[in-house]
Amino acid sequence: MSAEPPVRIFLSPPHVTGTELARLREALDSNWVAPLGPHVDAFEHEFAEVLGGGRALALSSGTAALHLALLEAGVGPGDRVFVSDLTFAASVFPIRYVAAEPVFVDSDRSSWNMDPQLLVDGLDAAARTGRMPKAVVLVHLLGQPADVDPILAACAHHGVAVIEDAAEALGARYRGQAPGTFGQSSIFSFNGNKIITTSGGGMLVSRDEALIEHARKLSTQARDPAPHYEHSEIGYNYRMSNLLAGVGRAQLDTLDTRVAARRANFVQYEGLLAGCPGLDFMPEPEWSYSTRWLTCLTLDEDTFGADREAVRQALAMEGIQARPVWKPMHLQPVFEGCERLGGAVSADLFERGLCLPSGSTLTTAEIEEIAAIVKGVPGSGMSASG
Repeated sequence: MSAEPPVRIFLSPPHVTGTELARLREALDSNWVAPLGPHVDAFEHEFAEVLGGGRALALSSGTAALHLALLEAGVGPGDRVFVSDLTFAASVFPIRYVAAEPVFVDSDRSSWNMDPQLLVDGLDAAARTGRMPKAVVLVHLLGQPADVDPILAACAHHGVAVIEDAAEALGARYRGQAPGTFGQSSIFSFNGNKIITTSGGGMLVSRDEALIEHARKLSTQARDPAPHYEHSEIGYNYRMSNLLAGVGRAQLDTLDTRVAARRANFVQYEGLLAGCPGLDFMPEPEWSYSTRWLTCLTLDEDTFGADREAVRQALAMEGIQARPVWKPMHLQPVFEGCERLGGAVSADLFERGLCLPSGSTLTTAEIEEIAAIVKGVPGSGMSASG
């Protein structure tokens, strides 16, 4: 096979509007370029307002935020943590940072997120055996909220902390409320492929002010109040720079238009690919308002006539980046042997799932080109009929 051409349509590229420059100039003109500063304070306040309340802590990454969230939940060596199986590895790595044991919980087909009934059954079984998890890390996947209510109820019944990984779901809604506002704490990511970006960075959010203030201390090397350097706890260098916070503030101002653009992408894909046999899009339950951060679909090879990889490669040969849905954590070599609850649904979604280009600057012409390639993959039902 010939080499793939350079990528010209990316999966989810950064969307820079130009307003970021003004914020950066403010930081440079004031000489606030190091971690902390006025933009950091303002970004935290504005971010919490967008979510509808609580306190926010701007950090160097979403992974750092999850690490601190686990520490604040008291998770430590040997503890069990239930976590979504279908997710990016960064949802799980911090569990290992604190020497705890992940237990992977399969997806349900209605949302592709953690299966509430599996979690309920798993917590009940853990209670009977005296092996309760210390926390549940609930991922809101690909811009789609998880079914929060039954998960919160089960965790409250058993006294288990809920940490929301909303890295991919900023701007979404669950029954009208923002993901990331339900659990003990939550985390967000501002990586370059997210709906808003600071080039790198994250946010820890909680309605517990004491939790945020202690995490703030840990994130700045755990310095005790003293005129000298005094430390009574192990700390971390996790704070966000004032420069990056300025970029984040400018991006946050356009969150609603970015979500609208990605949802519009989905609608266009759905219309153009309607009628393709064996092709189904990621569902949106009635309680959900998804950002459609990524437009995702599944392909049934027997009905469609080609598998997910054939479609991905056909797009790649035209310089168009598409990716499989996240490979489940229970299939990752680094987590081999970890306990899991189910796994068949997440494995199937990985095997058949594909994420299409979904950036908020994607044009109608580009979406039409992508859809035409999908329909024209050799062997597909649409190709044969065309």
